[in-house]
Amino acid sequence: MKLTHTRALFLMVVVTLMWSIAGVVTRHLHAAQSFEVTFWRSFFTLLTLLVLLPALQGRALWSRMRSAGWALWVSGLCWSVMFTAFMLALTMTSVANVLVTMALGPLFTALVARVVIGHRLAPRTWCAIVLAGIGIAWMYGTQFELGGGAALAGTLVALCVPVAAAVNWTVVQRSHASGRDLDLVPSVLVGALLSSLYTLPAALPLQATPHDIGLLAVLGVLQLAIPCVLSVRCARVLKAPEVSLLALLEVIFGIALAWLGAREEPGPSVLAGGALVIAALVGNEVLGWRARSAPG
Repeated sequence: MKLTHTRALFLMVVVTLMWSIAGVVTRHLHAAQSFEVTFWRSFFTLLTLLVLLPALQGRALWSRMRSAGWALWVSGLCWSVMFTAFMLALTMTSVANVLVTMALGPLFTALVARVVIGHRLAPRTWCAIVLAGIGIAWMYGTQFELGGGAALAGTLVALCVPVAAAVNWTVVQRSHASGRDLDLVPSVLVGALLSSLYTLPAALPLQATPHDIGLLAVLGVLQLAIPCVLSVRCARVLKAPEVSLLALLEVIFGIALAWLGAREEPGPSVLAGGALVIAALVGNEVLGWRARSAPG
């Protein structure tokens, strides 16, 4: 089936909904904690991609992975950091805190691209960075004053996700500039492999119940492996600002699902600061889209 623009838009909304279930599912685990949660999700993601990717791309997948060189492994390492930090952060702080912090990815990417590649940042992007910084400071400053040291630690872990995403994007761009188009889906497989390997020792002794393993299998398959494959396909049809804006739906869906499905109500500071972060991101993308679409 050919993926039209309308179908890609709809599919990307479904992808963000699939991504957003991690928080509410994690809140219903019985015994699995910390690194074990990350290990099982990454392990089931790895198993799914080992079946899915050869079925979709054939034997050529392995030859493309070999020819990708160092960029594939650096990108895979970034994915592994994102997988691990995300799940660890969910066990340390609220779903809303983690998702809003992750939403900083586009702004972190702009900063890294400015430093590493030399991309110039438009004034609107600098303004968005300042506003988002104020929103984050508002969220976590209030919590820290109320004795939320654990929430702050979870935030620092969650910050690893947008930082790793920014580095990952830069690696992909450098690879493209050198004449090699890095396929992101195999690098997700590498990320799942690395995450499984280095979280297993910290996860021992494994204590997850069959109930927990079932839920984490759902996350590995439906929350990570399949939507990652679908999002890469959508990105080939949609424009970058469209993908960035639609990806923000994960924040809204994730907070709503945790609220409705796990009774995890976000505090006023999280709602206010998070709204400022989202407004900054949306404003930056919309203004940039208009500027690129303007005639002349």
